[in-house]
Amino acid sequence: MRKKTQIIAAMMLFSTTVAVSQMKVREELPEKYKWNLSDLYATDEVWKEEKERIQTKMKDVGSYKGKLTTSGTILLEALELHTSVLKEMVRLSSYASMKSDQDTRVTKYAGMKQELQQLFSEYGALTSFLEPELLTLEDDQLDNFLTQEKGLATYKFYLTDLLRKRAHRGSEEVEKVMAYSSLMSSNAANIFNTFFNAEFPHPEADLNGERVKLNPANFALYRASDDREVRSKVFATYFGKLNEFQRTFGAQLYGNINAALFETKARNYKSTLNRALDSDNIPTDVFHNLLKNVNGNLETFHRYLNLRKRMMGVDTLHYYDLYAPLVEKVDLDYTVEEAIENILQSLQPLGTNYVDVSKRAFNERWIDMYPNEGKRSGAYSNGSAYDVHPYILMNYNGKYNDMSTLTHELGHTMHSYLTNKKQQFANANYSIFVAEVASTLNEELLNDYMLRQIKDDELRLAILGNYLEGAKGTLFRQTQFAEFESIIHEKVANGEALTGEDFDKLYLDLTKRYYGHDQNICIVDDYIKSEWSYIPHFYYNFYVYQYATSFTASTALSEKVLNGTDEDRKKYLDFLASGSTKYPVELLVDAGVDMNTSEPFDLTIAKINKVMEEMETILTRMGK
Repeated sequence: MRKKTQIIAAMMLFSTTVAVSQMKVREELPEKYKWNLSDLYATDEVWKEEKERIQTKMKDVGSYKGKLTTSGTILLEALELHTSVLKEMVRLSSYASMKSDQDTRVTKYAGMKQELQQLFSEYGALTSFLEPELLTLEDDQLDNFLTQEKGLATYKFYLTDLLRKRAHRGSEEVEKVMAYSSLMSSNAANIFNTFFNAEFPHPEADLNGERVKLNPANFALYRASDDREVRSKVFATYFGKLNEFQRTFGAQLYGNINAALFETKARNYKSTLNRALDSDNIPTDVFHNLLKNVNGNLETFHRYLNLRKRMMGVDTLHYYDLYAPLVEKVDLDYTVEEAIENILQSLQPLGTNYVDVSKRAFNERWIDMYPNEGKRSGAYSNGSAYDVHPYILMNYNGKYNDMSTLTHELGHTMHSYLTNKKQQFANANYSIFVAEVASTLNEELLNDYMLRQIKDDELRLAILGNYLEGAKGTLFRQTQFAEFESIIHEKVANGEALTGEDFDKLYLDLTKRYYGHDQNICIVDDYIKSEWSYIPHFYYNFYVYQYATSFTASTALSEKVLNGTDEDRKKYLDFLASGSTKYPVELLVDAGVDMNTSEPFDLTIAKINKVMEEMETILTRMGK
């Protein structure tokens, strides 16, 4: 079975948006806006008791050593025991992780997370015999086992995929070392998360006569101010403080890349990119074609930037202008209740069951809605508690973007829910590559619904602009991030040592090219060089490109959901319930989109240009 980190990464989906509000202590927030983790374990003591039970149970797996290939019946028994242990361990990990995310300053839950990391490492060593033994299976022997023992059908995809990767697996001793190495491989990411969320000395700035601490929440809030002077000061102050810790952030990221390189070499892969994509049998051409297509269409991105400059009425567009409202004095504030109503209405094309389960998420405390002191920034959906239900972490601040983030995470949640209901645990670990399709399609449906309700030119501009903001942030920005990852991983693989100063230069040069700095399209001030240092996704190793590919896939599929037949919608819902029964590219083909072609990207660029045409027409009609 796949390792714990892969399972949790596939079911704990992250938003790139950091939604915010005025910080409160957690006890001040109404219970209905806080997730109910007692659905997982009634108390911390029950969690501890369950952990101790699993520690005992997992030792039974060792009794199958040397027996896995003797019969289909024995193999099935071993795999069922293994997956049942793994399922409960993932549930334990989810509880500790989400408890810690409520307030990252609480050391008790940080300790519980560490306990689970050690437990997974111990279990990995205990089961290090499993895959080396399975790799001795011949194809015809596996076929006979599958014929003789019908229960093995659940594990067919896992077993055939494992044999496909035979060249990248080692002996039992090698696999044991790899299991123990997991104790170190996540150190850089853990240090980054703890330092940035709990200990980083966030700067203060005088904004509109008020002394404001620029934590991630307030940075996201004030960078969207309609006061240009505030935006400029916020960016300069925030990135200036990041730059003071350039060496620390650089050492962390360099350490993470080296950890990835260690596993790449140990697993006999050509590159860290190849290793990352081979997990789901995704051709590296998909990645390289994304970079090629985006770089070949930067004029579309620059058209958006020039449109933003026109709408804002500024002579020169700066990077710090990119989060400001496109339309002045337009009421795009939404209470949680208003957001929920709009989201549920927008999801009607997906059918009654989809909407009803979404209502449960809102009504049964699956969501931790508001920010509080010490809470993890950003947003995510965690669907790894297979026998319970998914959870959503939000930092809701009442803006359109927050409503969009909420439906984005709900898309992940519904993907997890439908997969967990349809598939056995062994096949519920859907790929990150397809994960972002459900979330971005939800956003497409919300935008479409809101545009059908609104005829006012100013409001339409705001909603259409929100779509462009999504395209900017998801397609162009994430591809820029992916290209940055590609550059730094390749340099380290070639033996170069990278410092924070090196990351600064590489990031600034790339950003200036994407944003047309030299063409005076958008001025990228030098302090933007520090932006890479607070992006957590760089610790997930070739994760972010999938935001961009999913954005193009969801654009194609949203047309089928909104304007296609009932069969088109059924194919999409079947896709959401497919888990890991096929490779992700094949699942998308079944849903109706082929990522081996340029069609999804071409459709997306066409839609972006169509949206800009409508906005330009409205602006001309308004005399702007």
